Amino acid sequence: GVRAVAVAAVVVAAPLACAHPTPAPAPRFATADDAAVRAVLAAQQDAWNRGDLAGYMAGYLSSPELVFTSGGNIRHGWDETFAKYRARYGSDPSTMGKLGFEILGVQPLGADGAIVLGRWELTETPVAGRGVFSVALARTPDGWKVVHDHTSSDPPP
Repeated sequence: GVRAVAVAAVVVAAPLACAHPTPAPAPRFATADDAAVRAVLAAQQDAWNRGDLAGYMAGYLSSPELVFTSGGNIRHGWDETFAKYRARYGSDPSTMGKLGFEILGVQPLGADGAIVLGRWELTETPVAGRGVFSVALARTPDGWKVVHDHTSSDPPP
């Protein structure tokens, strides 16, 4: 009767209620992400050394949200950062010099972020120098991009 149908319904439904779909593995920062983050900085270094300032800037998020700090100044946005670079270094190899990065570490920040700590050295230009940097990168639809750059210069010798 009705009671048998109700018991049958509970017996059939109970295992379905307890069956949980296997959760998707949580996204994580993988070895390929570390390589992709390092490749952003390598591409920036290569572009700089070709005198390709626009190519160098391609590593940054093209957004008003970009933050760049250097020399006690805080700049906001890709446009302001690009303009400051262009004013200081020009846009050809004779004025830009040679840039070298030494990456000291890549620290994941969840699955879609990373902080890179490193040293920079700029030679063969009147504005040569060296120092340290930390850049925050975020995974975007266009790949990994620098969203925050804090660069400082070593004190003069």
